[in-house]
Amino acid sequence: MSTPISTPSSGAGLDALPLAGAAIAVVIPYFQRQEGVLQKALASIAAQQLLPAEVIVVDDSSPVPARGEVEAVQRRWPGLTIRVIEQPNGGPAAARNKGLDSVSAHCDYVAFLDSDDEWHDTHLLHASAALAPGNDFYFSDFFRLGQSKTVFEQSRVFRKEDHPAVQGVAYPVAQYRGDMMEQILKANVIGTSTVVYRFRKFAALRFREEFVYAGEDFLFWLTLSTLTQGYAFGTTAEVTYGRGVNIYAGSGWGTEKSMDRLHYETKLELALPRLFKLNREQQGRNRAKLRELRHTMLKDIAHRLAHRKTINRPLLRRHLAMDPMLPMYIPSVTWQMVAGRLRPQAAARKE
Repeated sequence: MSTPISTPSSGAGLDALPLAGAAIAVVIPYFQRQEGVLQKALASIAAQQLLPAEVIVVDDSSPVPARGEVEAVQRRWPGLTIRVIEQPNGGPAAARNKGLDSVSAHCDYVAFLDSDDEWHDTHLLHASAALAPGNDFYFSDFFRLGQSKTVFEQSRVFRKEDHPAVQGVAYPVAQYRGDMMEQILKANVIGTSTVVYRFRKFAALRFREEFVYAGEDFLFWLTLSTLTQGYAFGTTAEVTYGRGVNIYAGSGWGTEKSMDRLHYETKLELALPRLFKLNREQQGRNRAKLRELRHTMLKDIAHRLAHRKTINRPLLRRHLAMDPMLPMYIPSVTWQMVAGRLRPQAAARKE
């Protein structure tokens, strides 16, 4: 159900908004267990030097409803156009797709913002300027939660200095030069909450909902990389990521969500050569990643058996149907685990 949140158009003592000028729709998938998180994200939109045309919040059956959060923000910034759409829980891909289905006809661009992240005030201004010369896709540097270095600064593969400034634009934005598919596959630096893209040109493109909680945004960026070479990016951090809801937090061996995480990561890697034409090097990295995931899945199962922890049998059956090669790795993983136990014993005898 889609319902605009209506408030008076002005009021004494309310924070003033900058002028709107960008035909940008902001799509926010929302599922939070803590009050006030969405309010901070929406406040960062209201603080933009260039306002979007509309904000679409898709409430994915959140424990803390979006409606109250939005109403609190609209009391302070009544000029911010926000729509709330409520739907049964389907995960972030389904929520983003619902948002894309609901973008108003006058909006040419879409920006994504996760409900626990916050934009810096120049984000949409820089994105609009970088897209104006004809680029189709914009992203920027960003801070992960608790990090003092940005994602670009931490990357060993992506160097912003290798890309020229966007001509005729005074802001710190660069024209991406290179193979974007290879960049994404080898060292993805695109954060979902930094993305603004030319929606009308790719109006039929949607997130793959079957991936649920892992890889749906990664595949969206990869698909776009096959459709355009018009990429620009902000060279400075324009987004700060929050904690939000991470269903895989603390998902090491034997933890509640570790098998789920490994299942969806394997599903993603199995899909890549089916969905995209990979070169020989990319195929090699894909095979190596699958081998690593299979080893880790078997070690996770062994850990659960050894410590009498629960095994999600329906998930395991689905996983084996999806990846029937997994049992072939049992001998090598068994040998690794046995050898790992023997080495400390041998070292102790030598001492």
